[in-house]
Amino acid sequence: MRKPATREDIRSAFARACRTELNALKPGNVHIYGAGHGMEVATFERAADAAAPFIADADLSVGQRILRATEASVSITGVNANLGIVLLSAPLAKAAQEVTFDMGLRRTLAVLLSQLDEDDADAAFAAIRLANPAGLGKVEKGDVSISNPRMTLTEAMYLAAGRDRIANAYVTAYSDVFDVALPALEAAQATGERPDLAVTTLHMTLLAAFPDSHIARKWGPDVAASVQERASDLEHAWRPIVSIKSFNDLLEFDRQLKELGYNPGTTADFVVATILAQSLTKHCSKPDQSETTVNTSQRPT
Repeated sequence: MRKPATREDIRSAFARACRTELNALKPGNVHIYGAGHGMEVATFERAADAAAPFIADADLSVGQRILRATEASVSITGVNANLGIVLLSAPLAKAAQEVTFDMGLRRTLAVLLSQLDEDDADAAFAAIRLANPAGLGKVEKGDVSISNPRMTLTEAMYLAAGRDRIANAYVTAYSDVFDVALPALEAAQATGERPDLAVTTLHMTLLAAFPDSHIARKWGPDVAASVQERASDLEHAWRPIVSIKSFNDLLEFDRQLKELGYNPGTTADFVVATILAQSLTKHCSKPDQSETTVNTSQRPT
């Protein structure tokens, strides 16, 4: 029997996913092997700890979770450390708390995403304005600078889906996570190599599969495409899984990206979301122990 996740289940799974991501080499991002872009691992750890209680709060809507978690993270770090992570994690968390016998995490998530409303949009837009991510620019419809978007969050994400992978996740029920990222992570984990190398493989898989939205917003689509192409060129270093021998090649790629200022932040956001989705899927699929335990008093003699 599927069982919903508790508040503590969500809080611990979210915090663990954030730290697992930081403990792996992810070229271009901040990790334990190197700081970058004016931030260090501790910045993201503080942001994760601040956001976790709100991501897990079953009394909050998706939009409220996004806003409260972003407020807490920005307050404690002074920077936008995890807006993308929060945007991806809030629906996963709420869906995990609403799974039923008939509907697992992914189906529950799809229904939840289709029902996001104007209040969710208003709160999410407020969070985005607060975090103020680089390269947002202006658009004719669904501009986050508008305090009352007068559209549902689902509608807003549809408008942005063509230019932003996180928005695309909202309108495809996280197809990038469930159809691309999770299979790649599980295949890498199955090799028995170190867990952090599987996460690095996940990062490189995503970086090679999709132009990074953060790079595209800040530097333009051509630069995002060039980083994607370079990740593909390095496939020998990370497929089927990163090895100790190929680690230095990826460290050099990390150095090059940071030297140029190219931060594949959206890719890192999806790494966290994938680890979280894996954890929550496993949790929600666990059988109810009360139903699987044999009642010895009724056992035939």
